[in-house]
Amino acid sequence: MRDLRDPAFLRRLIVMGLVEGTSTLVLFLVAMPLKYLAGLPLAVTIVGSIHGALDVAYVLMLLVAIARVPLPVGLVAWGLVGAVVPFGPFVFDVRLKRMLDRSGAG
Repeated sequence: MRDLRDPAFLRRLIVMGLVEGTSTLVLFLVAMPLKYLAGLPLAVTIVGSIHGALDVAYVLMLLVAIARVPLPVGLVAWGLVGAVVPFGPFVFDVRLKRMLDRSGAG
């Protein structure tokens, strides 16, 4: 059982992963079809900008989690890879949730 210094931050990171992963799906499954099938490029502009901001926030939270939670650097590296792969944040969140549950703070 790993001692977590800040389980509340880890919970927020998990939520942020869900939000960021969902924004990716909205971009791919809603905005891009609107652009290419309905001729509405503004959809990708808006959703893409929101997704980009959420992605940057998620990456920054991962980096902060190294010191604040703390998360091992190797695990954060996997999170960074997951941040650029569709469904990656969802898969990575499972690992974070297990860590939270094992700590007894979940």
